[in-house]
This record gives sequence, structure tokens and C-alpha cells, in this order.
Amino acid sequence: MMLKEPTRAEIREGRAELVDIRKRSRGLYWFVAIFSSFVNALMLTGPLYMLNVYDRVLGSRSFETLVALSVLVGFMYLMMGILDYARGRIMGRIGAQLQTDLDERVFNAAMTARAKGRATAEAATGQRDLQSLQRAITSPVAMALFDLPWTLIFMLGIFVFHPYLGYLAITGGLLLIMVAIINQLTSKRPLQDANEATHRAENMGEQLRTGADTIQALGMRKAAFQRWIDLRNKSLRAGIKAGDLGGGFGSVSKSFRLFLQSAMLGVGAYLVLEGELTPGAMIAGSILLGRALAPIEMLVGQWPVLHRGHTGWINLARLLGAVPPTKARTELPRPKALLVADQVTVLPPGETKASLRMISFTVNPGEAVGVIGPSGAGKSTLARALSGLWAPAGGTIRLDGAALDQYDPDILGSYIGYLPQTVTLLAGTIRDNIARMSSDPDDAAVIKAAKRAAAHEMILKLPDGYDTILDPSGGRLSGGQVQRVGLARAMYGDPVYLVLDEPNSNLDNEGSIAVNNAIRMMRQEGRCVFVMAHRPAAIEQCDKLMYVDGGVIKAFGPTDEVKAQILANRAQIDRGKGQGGGVT
Repeated sequence: MMLKEPTRAEIREGRAELVDIRKRSRGLYWFVAIFSSFVNALMLTGPLYMLNVYDRVLGSRSFETLVALSVLVGFMYLMMGILDYARGRIMGRIGAQLQTDLDERVFNAAMTARAKGRATAEAATGQRDLQSLQRAITSPVAMALFDLPWTLIFMLGIFVFHPYLGYLAITGGLLLIMVAIINQLTSKRPLQDANEATHRAENMGEQLRTGADTIQALGMRKAAFQRWIDLRNKSLRAGIKAGDLGGGFGSVSKSFRLFLQSAMLGVGAYLVLEGELTPGAMIAGSILLGRALAPIEMLVGQWPVLHRGHTGWINLARLLGAVPPTKARTELPRPKALLVADQVTVLPPGETKASLRMISFTVNPGEAVGVIGPSGAGKSTLARALSGLWAPAGGTIRLDGAALDQYDPDILGSYIGYLPQTVTLLAGTIRDNIARMSSDPDDAAVIKAAKRAAAHEMILKLPDGYDTILDPSGGRLSGGQVQRVGLARAMYGDPVYLVLDEPNSNLDNEGSIAVNNAIRMMRQEGRCVFVMAHRPAAIEQCDKLMYVDGGVIKAFGPTDEVKAQILANRAQIDRGKGQGGGVT
């Protein structure tokens, strides 16, 4: 499948999927909206208290009125605090629920996208995008969005005190909104650059940690550090630039809001002197203005969090649109080892030229096929197609009559034993890796697979045996030992067929014997095996050979017949070259 950007239709589908998942929390959003309404209504407690204190209590000099107002205000502030705390807890659960609902979907989409070459940028940041979205939902800026509609209500409330105060508040609010819009427009690109630079630096750091042995052995530490520090410095500069820009707008917003509150007091004092306003209304108007502008100031100050959440939403829509959810498939019975390829064409991710073109073959139970040919002939492409990693662009590969895509991917994986050229072990014990990271591994099956791969004795010699902890690079294991653990993992669970891509690349003589013994046992049990190989030792137990060159099958059949055909073709080519040389 070709690497390409998701189409607009796919992005719309991904966005619709996100919206559907978000709708699951619709009831909780309504609770937050209702609680926000009460919280904002209770925000009027302060202005009303000041209004009554200055205009009634001080005028009447009534101690009882002051006590009654103070008790009432205390109770109202208590209720506001409880409701504000409650809506914060609800938003936290909305974010957690969204992440829980999307975790598996995003993980599977990212894994599929990486394997098939779709939306690789989004696949690399899928989990990070989901986390950014969750943080945006649970941050105070999300609740500021619920408070924003009340800004207009508070502004109109200021008009009740005096039109001049209302005009001042509206003008100041519009100026703050302009600051927020300018902040959005000017900080969008710097924030994007900072995120991209940080991502590149983190990727480089991960690569350096993974290849630490090679870097140390080849004296690359200084050069590698220089490359990493260059990326790190770019990330820091981009982050500082974005931070300075956002911080500048935040400072402007905060300073301007404080100025507006002071201006409100100044205008109010003038109106009091003119006898058009009471002192209580002057103080209440200033407090109300501060509350009205608070959500706008929050949006300006917390814009990077909101921007990252929005970017995460867009990236997730692209990822989920490019990789639709896996459809439920009818569970088929365990298949026989009968593989049929019918006019199969395979395009590797990111390429427009097919690596395999119109190939057809049939492999019966109990047969082992050695796939040979020059480098770049398409052997590894065939291995990936047979293992279900790369879907054919044309034609079909059938297992016991059913196309590979008719099986659930996880179930299909349990039928296949795949050993890639480069074996990657996951963080965990040797037992975990052989058991394919199962949460409830079958110890007997683990040991059986290890014995078939001639890895049992090797594992027992390790200090912790099967419980030895590994890192992704294999830790203390040599390349040959990693290859054997990978072979044991491929044979775990009695797969229907094996696909071994250059299995002898890192194996010693004992390991090569183990591979041949495994092939022989698989044949005896009625399974089939594919061995992509350059070395003759890897195909000793193969009763059939497939010669691939230029993406097409040049010869396929019993081993002796194919060898004879290849030798005859080479002899014919050599004679042609000799005759051509004589003529010249």
C-alpha cells in the first residue's frame, strides 16, 4: 500500500468518529454547563456584597445587617467553591473517559499505519496527540470556555450601574478579544515549530539510546552528541520563541485587565463625584469587570495548551480517517496449511513501483519452500505479504481458501510464525517475548517453542533463565541468541505456517541446525514453511524452491528441478556472452 496523505473524505470520517466518541460524555458536559451557570451566577456575590456594604451598611451603620450579609455571602461562596470543584472533577473524568475510549483505537491505528505506511507522522505521535487532547479537556482553559458566554452577561450587568461604565467594559473586552485573536494568529506557527523540533529531538535521543553500543564502539559519541544537541538547541530556541510570544501576550492581557479595572474605578469615582453613581456601584462595577474579563485572560494565557489539544484533535482525525476501525469478522475454523497466491502484486509503502508483480503459486501442507534470488528481488516483500503486514495491491493470498484479510489480524497472527531479518525484542522477560507478550502465557508452550528453536539450554544458562529481563535491543544477549529467541517466538502456539526471512543471518552452526530441525518438524506435522535465504544451508530441508528476480517468479517447483533450471539458464547466458565476445 502506498504512503499517502489521508484524503479529505478520510479526515471527515476520522473527525466524525472522534465526535461520536466525544458524544458519549454528552450528559457530563451538560452537568458541567449547568454547574458553570450556577458558579458564574454566584460570582455576582462579591459585587452585590460590596454594593450593599457601601450603600446600605455604611449608610445605616447597622451591625446586624453586616453580619447577616456576611453569613449569607460566606454560604454562597461555599456553594460556589463546591460547584467549581465538582465541575473540575467532572471535566477530569470526561478527559479520562475520552482517553480510555480512544487508547486501543489509536494504538491499533498507529500500529497499522506504521506497518502499511499510512499517515506516518500522525502514527508517530498518536498517543502523544491523545494525551494533549486529554490535558486540554482537563485544564482550566476548558472550563473558561464554559464561562465565556457569561462575559457578555456580566458586561450587560455593568450597564445597569451606568452606561459609561458599560461602554468602557465593552471597549476593553473587545480589545482583549483582539489580543486573543492576534495571539492565536501569531503564535500558531511558532508553537507548531516548537512541537516539531521537540519531537525530532526526542526521536534522535531515543535512537541514540537504542544504538548506544554501536555509538560507543565506533567512537561516534562526540559526533552523535553534536547532532542531538543541535536538534535540542533548535527545540529550545523554538520553545523559547513560542513561550516569549505567548508570555508577552499573556502579560499584555493581564496588565490591560488590571488597567481596565483601575479605569473602571476612576470613571466610577468621577460619576460618584457628579452624583450619578453610588460608591458601592463603583466598587461592584470594578469587581464585575474583572470577573467578566477573566475567561478571556485565561484563554490568552493558556493558549498553548488549547493549541496543542486542537492540534492533537486534527492529527487524530487524520490518523483515524486513514486507518478505519477493524470490522468484526466471522471467526473461521483453524485453517490447514494450504497457501495459494493468485496474481499477487505488492507495492511497498511509499513506493509507486511494485516489488512483486502478478505472482502465483500453491503450497500444500507439509511443504517447505526456499525463496532465493538476488538482493532486491522481492524476497522480503513476499515475506511481509505472507505474514499479512503488506496487503496486496492486486490479487489475493488465500489460507485454506480464505483471503488473509478475512481473518481477524490478531487471530491471523496466531496462525503465523514470522521471523524478520532484524529481530526486535520488547521490554519484558524472555518468557514474555517468546509468549508474544501474552498476559497469561502458557509456560509449557513457551518451553516447547524454545526447545524447537534450540534455545532452551541457552536460556537456562542465563542467570535468571526464562525470567531474564530484556530491553528492546536484547540486553545481554548476542545477535545469534536474539535470533533464536525470535525463532522460538515465531514457533510459539503451533503456528499453521512459518515465514523465515534470512533466518541464518546471525546464527552459528548450532542455530542453523536448529532452523533446519524446525523446518523438518513443521513439515512432519503437516504445516508449511517459507524460507527467504541467500545461504544454501538455510534451504537444506526445503523440498521446493522459488527463484524470484525482478519481482517475478522465474522458477518454482521441486528443489532439484529448479536448481537444474537455474544452472541451465546461467550456462545459456554464459554461452551467449561468449558468442557475443567472439563476434566482437
